[in-house]
Amino acid sequence: MQQTLLDKFMSKKGLYSAFWIIAIFMVTILIYFTATLQKEVPPIPKVVQSDSGKVLYTYNDVVEGKGYFQEFDLMDWGTMLGMGAYMGPDFTTDFFHHRAVYLYDYYAKQMFGKPSAQLTDIERGAVKERVKEDFKKQTHLSEKEVVYTTASAEAYLHNKALLTKMLVEGDSTRAFPGGIILPEEAHKIAAFVDWSQLVASSLRPGTVGKIGEERTWSNNWPKEPLIDQDMLYTNNVVSLWEFLLLWTLTIIVIFLSYEYLFNKEEKLEPALKVSKLFKSQKKLLKYVPIVAALFVVQMFIGAYLAHLYANPSESFIFSQSLLPFNVMRSLHTQIAILWVAVGWLVGGLLIAPWVANKDHKFPWLVDVLWAALLVIAVGSIIGLYLGATGQLRETWFWLGNEGRELLNLGRVWDIGLLVGLVFWFLLIISLIKKSATNNPLVGTIIWAAFGIATLYIAGMMPLHKIMPNFTVDDYYRWWVIHLWVELTFELFAAGVIAFMTVSLGLISQKTAERTMFFELFLIMLSGTLGVGHHYFWQGLDEYWIAIGGIFSALEPLPLALMIIEAWKNVREQRAEGVSHDFSTPFMWITGSAILNWIGAGFLGMVINTPTISYYSHGTYLIMPHAHVALLGAFGYISIAFLYMTSRANSLANGLVWNEKWSKIGFWLLTIGVLLFALPTIIIGFHQTRVAAEMGYYYTRVRTALQDMQGWMWFRILPDALMLLGGITIFVDLIAKTYSRKKVS
Repeated sequence: MQQTLLDKFMSKKGLYSAFWIIAIFMVTILIYFTATLQKEVPPIPKVVQSDSGKVLYTYNDVVEGKGYFQEFDLMDWGTMLGMGAYMGPDFTTDFFHHRAVYLYDYYAKQMFGKPSAQLTDIERGAVKERVKEDFKKQTHLSEKEVVYTTASAEAYLHNKALLTKMLVEGDSTRAFPGGIILPEEAHKIAAFVDWSQLVASSLRPGTVGKIGEERTWSNNWPKEPLIDQDMLYTNNVVSLWEFLLLWTLTIIVIFLSYEYLFNKEEKLEPALKVSKLFKSQKKLLKYVPIVAALFVVQMFIGAYLAHLYANPSESFIFSQSLLPFNVMRSLHTQIAILWVAVGWLVGGLLIAPWVANKDHKFPWLVDVLWAALLVIAVGSIIGLYLGATGQLRETWFWLGNEGRELLNLGRVWDIGLLVGLVFWFLLIISLIKKSATNNPLVGTIIWAAFGIATLYIAGMMPLHKIMPNFTVDDYYRWWVIHLWVELTFELFAAGVIAFMTVSLGLISQKTAERTMFFELFLIMLSGTLGVGHHYFWQGLDEYWIAIGGIFSALEPLPLALMIIEAWKNVREQRAEGVSHDFSTPFMWITGSAILNWIGAGFLGMVINTPTISYYSHGTYLIMPHAHVALLGAFGYISIAFLYMTSRANSLANGLVWNEKWSKIGFWLLTIGVLLFALPTIIIGFHQTRVAAEMGYYYTRVRTALQDMQGWMWFRILPDALMLLGGITIFVDLIAKTYSRKKVS
């Protein structure tokens, strides 16, 4: 029977070719857009002065202010252009809104001889037009200079005084103890923040005077009713197309998966049997307690942060001056990255000798890697704390807290982590290349991990100093964060899930390879340029709205469907009395695939469309997507590798294995993270409504959350479940890994 074009495409060879074609195309487009980056980013003016000629701040002040902003990790307390943590203010919007309020009062007195609070509606309308003229026609952001009106110059000085007072003395209502930043440092931070306010409020050249197309450098984000700034119609058009394409493509993906990927007649591979461990694999046992302990520490820090979110004016167990919110938040995210990454390293080192059917020539190198990673983990954690608390003023960039949300490690620890990842890759590839057979599942795991390591370099440019322009800096920061999570992390997850289901005798090798390549094709299609939905409000051009928004969250679907097929086979085999040695790791792999779809797919689409994203940006609505996707999709894989290592040890030594506490830990953690999504979604929708109706400034005022206080405290339940789950997993892994009870 003659093959159709669709048959050829959905074959293993066709999907492999399609993956490489779409990968090359997407990466080429990304490189092209990157090459044009400097032409569209908002400039930093050489000088900002009043119309009387008084210099307010200079280019160097903005750059130094950005450095101080990073040094004291203010992005893990508040946000800049909506990006960061949600306890403190959005610094950009604060300056924007307070400038507008000041101008209302200034021009009300100038035009009508009374403060703005006493204006009639007609008078207020006239004042609004005058304020809009100041913002949109009299203030222009350019590389040479910015000239403020007398009113805007006074507004800046007023904002500068307010910010200096808050940064130096602290803000007890928003969990910021103060006492670290010096007044002269705060003055420079004010210059940096005011520059971001210019990005958000000044019209982009080339759009001025175009009805319905005028937009600021941040594409009209945030909404500010005081000057009639709101979302562009383009967002609605792109959002509509995104939903239409998502619905259509979902149907197509499901059809193709069941029509071409899952073939019941294909023979299943024999399940992996372990009777001994290689020397290098035995050395992995010491990794297990370290990774599990980091996981528990991260959970405790999360519980601490949750209490401060609910009640920021009071300390929780420890004084906030000892454990400031921003420092603990950076530790919470960085420790998460560390334990997930090291867990994946364990998986690669465990799998490689089985694939090659031989051990490393120098097994002790696994000990060297363990020691190096331990030094990096301890050193970076100490550096994060000391840097953000002002104790490394001279060396903060190299050893302290670099203050770029999710990429906080000081540059020395950055380099150390990168070297460790590359060293791990060399260990694995030196063994895998000696394998008698080419296994594309393992190859995907290894090369995806190499991609994770090399992509990290994008967040280290320039190597020796901070990036002066925040927009360029954040562009590459999202290269790491988004292209990690929605590209290389997903590639790694696809390889791991496919390999595990084959190794456990639940899916045939051919089915797993076809499904994995289909998954890789979708990941490259949607994950590469999908990074654009992070860009349209931070100073890059409007086309990122369409590029970033139109690529949606389809990639987790085939893996979730494959896991469903695997579970069908599990049920059939159990009915026939067949047991599985690695059922515990498979449970975590299953959880990963399902939570990947829920977190990255479903919850990702809640916030992904440009219309919703415009109003929900910088609100709690982002939190359920981030937590469920990172913990479920990627953290569960790390935990699966830990259990696989422990289980392999028990099989090799004939030790007792009981799944009771493994299952309890799994369900405590899974129910907890899903319940976590409930209050954060409700709070996030409330904030999004406030942003749409009143403007973004009001979503970040503490009083806006008062009606949500009950839901803030509701988080005690999911947080407690996750914490209990983490402790259970830690204790269970220690007991299983170091058990000496032989099977009788």
